[in-house]
Amino acid sequence: MTEAALRPQEINPAKLAMLYLKQFELCNVKRGETVVAVSDLGTRREYVAAAFAAAEQLGADIYEMCVNNVPGWTKVGVPTIGQCKGTLEALKAADMVVIFHVPLFSSWLKEVRAAGTRVQMIIDAPDDLEMLMAPPGLKEAVLHAHERLAKTREVRVISDAGTDLRYRCGEYPVMSQYGYADAKGRFDHWGGGHIHTFPNEGSANGTVVMQPGDIVILPYCRYVQDQVRVEVRDGFITKIEGGLDAKLMKAWLEDNKASDDDRDPYAVSHLGWGLNPQARWYNIALAGDSPERSRAAARVFPGNFLFSTGPNNEGGGKRKTRGHYDVPMRDCTVILDNEVVIDKGRFADEKMRVKRVQR
Repeated sequence: MTEAALRPQEINPAKLAMLYLKQFELCNVKRGETVVAVSDLGTRREYVAAAFAAAEQLGADIYEMCVNNVPGWTKVGVPTIGQCKGTLEALKAADMVVIFHVPLFSSWLKEVRAAGTRVQMIIDAPDDLEMLMAPPGLKEAVLHAHERLAKTREVRVISDAGTDLRYRCGEYPVMSQYGYADAKGRFDHWGGGHIHTFPNEGSANGTVVMQPGDIVILPYCRYVQDQVRVEVRDGFITKIEGGLDAKLMKAWLEDNKASDDDRDPYAVSHLGWGLNPQARWYNIALAGDSPERSRAAARVFPGNFLFSTGPNNEGGGKRKTRGHYDVPMRDCTVILDNEVVIDKGRFADEKMRVKRVQR
């Protein structure tokens, strides 16, 4: 029996066009604008149809650009745009791009955004699109967190499990997502609700302890089963200790080394936390470990601290490695310049709290 048979889609497929209409309204899609739907060989056709219907309802012009690719979930920075003549220019001329795969860590995305085109990524399952749509107040909470992190010069993350990590900020910009691309040049992820930045080069030091129940969303989409102890020195992981989960982590990072002396997969990448109250930590337990059910929900649940490794070119750095590892961790305390903003996974800063909407 297939997973789809075991866990049927709960949303009525006919609601997709209505959901897309609400999302496009959040994105400020206006009459006369041009929207490009960038699909690939694996895109759900009903998503393209829903985007067409929503744009037409709002009076916008829309067309589809299907790339000859199926971007894998485990690969970042895949150049799906720009190799075919005219594709990059077309996206730069549009008002909004709706893209159905992950464009992050790719050079073309920066060019498109610099031209003023807003970019809305849609990569989650239908049920999650409905559940995770940005609730009232999420944008304000995310922007508040963004501003606080932008002013921060040192972050410390601790936990009862043994995590004690320090890093400095300011060399790279803070990046934030609240779910919709509503301004010129903005990138966002439907279902998002989190912030992060890349630590200053060489500044991350300490210990990160991943506990059972933490989530590896890239590359494996699984709950951590046994404790993993990671030592970080001067911005790079120097030791990984534990059982199966430690072996899985080391194997992935080793296999993505460009050469025997390549350390980039072991570099500390983006670090931040989730704020979307619609996201549920236990979504993998409910819906299974398909990447489509983990892309936003596992990344943005409130109060998680997201630890990652590998590339930093999305923030302006030079690392482009595919040795990218994303781990949202529970029950961490996050301290910004000696002020606690998250206390054991719960917001101490009330302005980061957003009320959950029942859907």
